[in-house]
Amino acid sequence: MKYLPILFLMLGAATGLAEKALNVVATLPDYAAIARAIGGDRITVTNLAKGTEDPHFVDARPSFIRVLNKADLLIEGGAELEIGWLPPLVAGARNKAILAGNPGHLTLAPYIRLLEVPITPIDRSMGDVHPIGNPHFNMDPLNGKPMSAAIADKLCALTPGNAAFFRANQQKFVDELDRKFAEWKKLMDPMRGTKVVTYHKSFDYFLDRFGLELAGTLEPKPGLEPSPTHISALIPQAKGEGVKYIFMEPNRPRRTPEYVAEAIGAKVLVLPLMVGGNEHINNYFELFDYDIAQITRAQ
Repeated sequence: MKYLPILFLMLGAATGLAEKALNVVATLPDYAAIARAIGGDRITVTNLAKGTEDPHFVDARPSFIRVLNKADLLIEGGAELEIGWLPPLVAGARNKAILAGNPGHLTLAPYIRLLEVPITPIDRSMGDVHPIGNPHFNMDPLNGKPMSAAIADKLCALTPGNAAFFRANQQKFVDELDRKFAEWKKLMDPMRGTKVVTYHKSFDYFLDRFGLELAGTLEPKPGLEPSPTHISALIPQAKGEGVKYIFMEPNRPRRTPEYVAEAIGAKVLVLPLMVGGNEHINNYFELFDYDIAQITRAQ
């Protein structure tokens, strides 16, 4: 009997370890939303970027270093999307577990078929061209499948005891994604072949998935703000091609898109790029529910 208190203490400690939720930090709210759907109450999730921010230029607050210091897992998109702000934060966090190549680090880009991978050498004169490919792959809803699979694999590796729970939740996520995509495709099919202008090359994966065509961008080169010379050339081109829509992110200034839209007889559609882009978008499915509703209602 004298060993019972010790046994109870050991069981309590083991239970405490089993119930300890993994501390997951994601760079973007989309990755956080998918992780939350898979991890449920077995993980806690924090995203660094807000859904209303430009993911290239996130306000890297000192509090992020403390968050990363306590992380068991860091999920980033990669393809140099976060290269301008994430590396100094990770270095400052002094958390070996989340360094690239270690168990607590996951980069999602290697699991995605990236668009616009350069086949010739690039330099800064070409603007903010990513040498690995376009990093805005979250805007293809079906990329939620490889992203969720990669996140589930990592969570299972870190806490094998929860593997069945994570696998079941990932399958539920995929099943719901398949159901929702059938709805989205039906809504978007009438718009196949529609030509649009976008502000930045943020929507390329979305256009590719739903069969829309990019007629031009307001930026003369990726990452460079619109110039009068470029806009003067873009207007007759876009008008000649029958462009009816200009897609822009919520964080962009509206003056130039509205000027171009008026000149060519088009509509400006403000389409969030990420979960949390407005008060109506709280998960990955709601992101596409909202954006597709804006597009189809504008027809």
